[in-house]
Amino acid sequence: MFVDEAVIVCTAGPGGKGCHSLDRSRPGHFRATGGDGGDGGSVIIEASQNIHTLLDFQLTRHFEAEKGANGSSSNKTGAMGADVVLLVPPGTEIIDHKTGEFLKDLDRVGARILVCKGGAAGKGNDKRNDATQGEPGEAKEILLRLKLIADVGLVGFPNAGKSTLISRLSNAKSKIASYPFTTKSPILGVVKFEDSESMVLADIPGIIEGAHEGRGLGLEFLKHVERTRSLLHLIDFAAVDGRNPIDDYYGLRKELESYSKILSEKKEILVANKMDVPEAAENLKKFKRKIKKEIYPISAVTGEGLKPLLNRLRKIRDAKDEEV
Repeated sequence: MFVDEAVIVCTAGPGGKGCHSLDRSRPGHFRATGGDGGDGGSVIIEASQNIHTLLDFQLTRHFEAEKGANGSSSNKTGAMGADVVLLVPPGTEIIDHKTGEFLKDLDRVGARILVCKGGAAGKGNDKRNDATQGEPGEAKEILLRLKLIADVGLVGFPNAGKSTLISRLSNAKSKIASYPFTTKSPILGVVKFEDSESMVLADIPGIIEGAHEGRGLGLEFLKHVERTRSLLHLIDFAAVDGRNPIDDYYGLRKELESYSKILSEKKEILVANKMDVPEAAENLKKFKRKIKKEIYPISAVTGEGLKPLLNRLRKIRDAKDEEV
């Protein structure tokens, strides 16, 4: 089950109490020997490459770090409370749920944030001061919001063939069927090239008209393509059920542009799918007369035309942050 949002309650540990102790070993004299307490443990959130969903945080919502140990006599300091480190997928945004404050974007493996600081330890008594209590730890309600990180995001209307394509290109195994919205959540697939290098594709649930307004899977889908470096627009050129490839292309562009300027400016790989269907060739001719852009004709079912597409994907991988 893919879960991309969760609200959790985090509580840092309180600091341990300072000790009040007097050494009366010398008759008529005393010496303050109370030790300090230990600081409370903190709550830290870290991005891990081994975590892919926020499901665990819907099952367990409360996390509390360990309290600091109390100080003791003979100036012995209490042990610090253990931190709690919560592992989330790379691409998780950390937000204060009550205030709405954006705290951090954990956009790479190893990125971390201290969300609740442990309470300061109490001080032991000395010649002038009594022992003090430890401070309470911070407590916050945190919204975790995941936006997938991938090199290329596959976008298209329902039934365009995205699941079939990503299953053929990568090690992902999307469910494949001939009805809309087969893919109910984003799926990551890894494309491995002959030189042992690889790249990540994100199979995103199909767009419908009005997706930017929240219709269908709407906003649940669109946020996941914001982080991709390029978008692969997969168009159904079989044009069954009265669809028109030209209208579908403009429809995709409209939904992406309406949702975010970021999406509208991403590099575009235009792919004509289902070229194994006889009607597709004529539809491709009409499309090229209207839309003067490079297009990759393929059949995700038969594998026709995949080599030029893979070469294009390889260029995206090799270019990194350069123009491709």
